[in-house]
Amino acid sequence: MTDIILLSDPRVAATRVTDNGEPLVDVREFAALRVDTRKTDHDGSYAHLRADVLRRLLLAQEALPPGVRLLMVEGFRPPALQRRYFDEYAATLRTAHPDAGPDRIRELASAYISPPEVAPHVSGGAVDLTLCTDDGAELPLGTEVNATPQESEGGCRTGAPNIDAGARANRAVMGRAMTAAGFVNYPTEWWHWSYGDRYWALLTSAPTAKYGPAALRPTAL
Repeated sequence: MTDIILLSDPRVAATRVTDNGEPLVDVREFAALRVDTRKTDHDGSYAHLRADVLRRLLLAQEALPPGVRLLMVEGFRPPALQRRYFDEYAATLRTAHPDAGPDRIRELASAYISPPEVAPHVSGGAVDLTLCTDDGAELPLGTEVNATPQESEGGCRTGAPNIDAGARANRAVMGRAMTAAGFVNYPTEWWHWSYGDRYWALLTSAPTAKYGPAALRPTAL
C-alpha cells in the first residue's frame, strides 16, 4: 500500500480548508440519478451532496455508455455517524492486531473508514456509488459496495487484481466518467469518489479544499 495515500496521512489533515458555503442538496429530487435505499437514515442525510458535487455527478452520468447509470449509495454523513463507524471498525482491528499501537490502528482503519476529522463524507463532497442498468439492476464491480479489505481479500481496492475482467471493465467505465467530471477516487475503495474535500485538494494540488464539515441544516445563531 506504499503507493496509496491513505486518509490517515498527515498531509491530508494539513491541507487547508476554505469552505465556500455551498449548500447540501437532496439528490433524490433529480430524476436523472438513481439513489439506492440501503443507507437510508431518519433525516435523509445519506442522499445529500454539495451543490457542485451533484452537478458534476450529473456530468459523469451523461458520460456513461447508453443503458448504464450511476447508482448513488451514500453521500453526506453526519460527523457523529462517521465517528461511530470509525470507532467500531477500529475496535475490530484492535482485536485482530492486539500488538498494534494507536497510530497503526488508525492507519489500518483508514483503508476502509476515514478518521472523522478529515472524512470526505462529512464535508458533503464524497459519494459512494456503483453502476446499474436503466431498470436498476446492479452491474458486477467485483465486490459489494462497502466490502471490507478482510472480507473481499483486498478486492475492494480499485486496482485489485483478484476480480474478473467484466468487473474490471465496469470499474474502468465508472472511473473514466467520474475522473472526467473532476472527482478523485480513494484507491482502497472502488466505490468512493470525492470532489472539493481535503483528499481531493491534496491529490489535485488545489491551494485549499472547498468544503469543510457540513451540516444538513444551518446551525441556529
